Amino acid sequence: MKHFLSIRDLSRDDALFLLVEAARLKQELRESPERQRETLKNKSLALVFEKPSLRTRLSFDVGATQLGAHPVYLSPAEIGIGARESVADVARVLGRMCDGIVARVFRHETVAEMARWANVPVINGLCDIEHPCQALADLMTLREHKGLENRKMAYVGDGNNVCHSLMLLCAKLGVDFSAATPQGYEPQDEFVEIAKRDASIYDGEILITNDAREAAQNADAVYTDVWTSMGQEAESARRLQVFPPFQINAELMKLAKPDAIVLHCLPAHRGEEISADTMEAQAKSIFDQAENRLHAQKAVLVWLMG
Repeated sequence: MKHFLSIRDLSRDDALFLLVEAARLKQELRESPERQRETLKNKSLALVFEKPSLRTRLSFDVGATQLGAHPVYLSPAEIGIGARESVADVARVLGRMCDGIVARVFRHETVAEMARWANVPVINGLCDIEHPCQALADLMTLREHKGLENRKMAYVGDGNNVCHSLMLLCAKLGVDFSAATPQGYEPQDEFVEIAKRDASIYDGEILITNDAREAAQNADAVYTDVWTSMGQEAESARRLQVFPPFQINAELMKLAKPDAIVLHCLPAHRGEEISADTMEAQAKSIFDQAENRLHAQKAVLVWLMG
């Protein structure tokens, strides 16, 4: 059974196929949306969410519907996964009634255990260590705006789940990647090692630094995420003290290429990780990126359930 729990589950060919398929589906939706409705006709998709969501919920719900499938949203109150009912039992029930599962969870172990017990494809809609669906939309957006050849992606902020998946996918596609984080907030060594190994194979470079200016040098795209993610609220005060040098603003963007774009996985806290003027100046690329969650997620559904 094929699952999508991590960028590590993709070969380079898989990743390239998904980007091409996402672009095809995006174009087809504009030209003849009715053609898509037969793709996953009479199939159903369970959306298991432990965490709130806008883009992940919307992209899979709308995307499944556009492909002819029936999405079923299951909130924390309805399942109580791991408390009211074990992960294994939930997975076995869903696998008997649905054709695929999207799980947006707190811990990677939850989505991994679900994949062990479900007899249908399981998709990681976000966990504590990766956000692979987001990374596909990110690279789709870079491909649309700049192409992927001889490009550099700079990530500035917290070395979190978004950073991990983005770094792994850039490495797999030969896109140079630099990440700048405060000391103590770097991406996990395991992910850095995998990314460096893949980058060496596909002619890319990986740089991890504590200097935002170094990371942004000659970048084609500069990317950020919120400084305090869900589940880290207790750390917010400390983070607000150490992260300000890692804000994306007009001054930092002067170090990137003159035509560089800004990416942000949203929601955005204007005045924290990104200045309000930069957010508005770069709104096109940021909201192209948000829209591309729909098309990238549809490509994943077709790949796994089609």
